Amino acid sequence: MRPDKIGGFSERLESQAEARKALLAKFKPKPAVVAEVLETRAERKARELEAVRAARAAEKEAARVAAEQKAEADRLAFENDEQAQLDLKREERKERKAAAKAEARAKREAKSAQRRS
Repeated sequence: MRPDKIGGFSERLESQAEARKALLAKFKPKPAVVAEVLETRAERKARELEAVRAARAAEKEAARVAAEQKAEADRLAFENDEQAQLDLKREERKERKAAAKAEARAKREAKSAQRRS
């Protein structure tokens, strides 16, 4: 005869009772972790929205500062560029001469119109 794995009837009943207890223990409610500070969904959403707005404002300010720095650098580069300065002076002189020429032409035409009438 071979010996049983589990002893007698009473041992089988005990092991069955232990198994039933272990199975029931799975279904017992476990203590829930309670948050220290409860935050509602609306509060969380408002907090996240404020964070996004702050980030966007920081990006906008950084872009504005970068644009100002670029404009200043371009202005300084233009001022330091001698050829650009000469071209600018040449254009101003051309504009002045064209204005003086147009004014002289208008004056001549006015005199001629006065003589004809």
